[in-house]
Amino acid sequence: MWLNDKNYKENLKGVSIVEVSGESCANCLTLMPILERIVSARPDLKLFHIEASEETVSLLEKYEIRQVPTIMIMSDDKCYVSCRGFQPEEILELWIDKKVEELKNK
Repeated sequence: MWLNDKNYKENLKGVSIVEVSGESCANCLTLMPILERIVSARPDLKLFHIEASEETVSLLEKYEIRQVPTIMIMSDDKCYVSCRGFQPEEILELWIDKKVEELKNK
């Protein structure tokens, strides 16, 4: 699901993964199917997408996004942790599992 300034609060409930990308970012396009595979194997997580654009500037500012791709692990509408840049699937999967577990045990 795509998030914007108007719908993010109503959709970000519980623990979720948010991928922030840019329209012409090759790494972003490569990363999205990897994230879809990782999150689809975890029924307790939801995946959301924010496209960096003029319409999402306030979200980018709110979450201090300065680089795409950025992946955030969210607890409701608050960012628990984020990573920037392309990550290999195995590393990304380990990172997500560790950080989600940390968040749930907090």
